[in-house]
Amino acid sequence: MSEIGDESGNGAVGRPAEGASAMAGTAIGDDVKALVFDVFGTVVDWRSSVIKAGEQISRETGHTVDWPTFAEEWRRVGYHEQIAKIRSGAAPYQTTDEFMLDKLHEMLPKYGITGLSEQQIAWLHKVWHRLDPWPDSVEGLTRLKKKFVIATLSNGNVALLTDMAKYGGLPWDAILSAELVQKFKPEPEMYQSAGRFLGLPMNQVMMTAAHLRDLYSSREHGMRTGFVRRDPEWGPNGKVEGEPDRERIDVVASSFVDLADQLGA
Repeated sequence: MSEIGDESGNGAVGRPAEGASAMAGTAIGDDVKALVFDVFGTVVDWRSSVIKAGEQISRETGHTVDWPTFAEEWRRVGYHEQIAKIRSGAAPYQTTDEFMLDKLHEMLPKYGITGLSEQQIAWLHKVWHRLDPWPDSVEGLTRLKKKFVIATLSNGNVALLTDMAKYGGLPWDAILSAELVQKFKPEPEMYQSAGRFLGLPMNQVMMTAAHLRDLYSSREHGMRTGFVRRDPEWGPNGKVEGEPDRERIDVVASSFVDLADQLGA
């Protein structure tokens, strides 16, 4: 789920032009001590994972459902709109797990999905704990971990992020979550918590995301920024965010492996 647009933004970005940033990236890699990551869409492929879980429910129950549309609504409407309500004070604080379950109960009858057992509903809800990593995620993170502290900085709650790491083999050094500060990105407290929890000045922490708005917000709080392109994150009808503003983005990479190369890891 950036976690703003989550895991932030509303569209795909243009094609890579990464090579020119390699030398600059290596210099930044010598200054930065930790990388923190948006998770939904940056590290894991939420869309395909939710569709796959839905298709399993269809096989078990015989329901015919437009699972791509279901996944989009659950993520874009259920997740982002509820976070916006919480941030505005229109709704009380809840964890991601809590409000995504509320949205699921609302959506099931809307999509004609009836007669599920409590176990099936719980299993479908917990798909957010079982999101598949992008193909380069584990390899790239494992390399980055050798040189840097790596941690989540996600609107997901701690149990969700921990289960996801266990499921996908994501080698985090730490789980930093909105739940720890009860604020959601792009609130300042979320970005500032990265330096506070890791014991580092903000300019030694790099926010890493596939969503430019997440990165631009983090830059306002003194963080370094790494943009990793994830075009499939936006789906077939995703809107284009535009090319990264190189005044605010330090490194542009095509994958976590490319990011590791550029940062000398």
